[in-house]
Amino acid sequence: MRTGFGVDAHRFAASGVVILAGVVVDDTRGVEATSDGDVVAHAVTDALLGAVALGDLGDHFPSSEPQWRGADSLRMLGAVVHLVGGRGFAVSSVDVTVVAEAVRVSAHRAEMRANLARCLEVDVDTVSVKATTTDGLGWLGADEGIAATAVVTVAPVAM
Repeated sequence: MRTGFGVDAHRFAASGVVILAGVVVDDTRGVEATSDGDVVAHAVTDALLGAVALGDLGDHFPSSEPQWRGADSLRMLGAVVHLVGGRGFAVSSVDVTVVAEAVRVSAHRAEMRANLARCLEVDVDTVSVKATTTDGLGWLGADEGIAATAVVTVAPVAM
């Protein structure tokens, strides 16, 4: 078994949408990002890459390359799931925490978990999504952006 940890954060933008695990959770503002800015998908992707020592999100999807502008982060995560499989591992479990002051996760949790489970090729019961605030502390507490952390466990598969 191996474990990886991922973190992602983005500043809010004046327009667009906020997407978490492929779900639009806020349509009154967006995030400043190269891709669709899905902090949940990005944190899980980095955690997966870390678990199998394949670098980070920027190594595989550099923001300097125009092809990633507006990219669907769940598709990027799916590509990494296949890389991880190619290294002989499969996802066992994932635990995500969204850190945001005003964006609410609870109404979207089931859909977020289902999207992640489908993308990670695991049962939804192995996917946890939760949220917290910083109680007004720092830039996240000032509602200037959003962040997510993820812990992913992978296990070797019989080849």
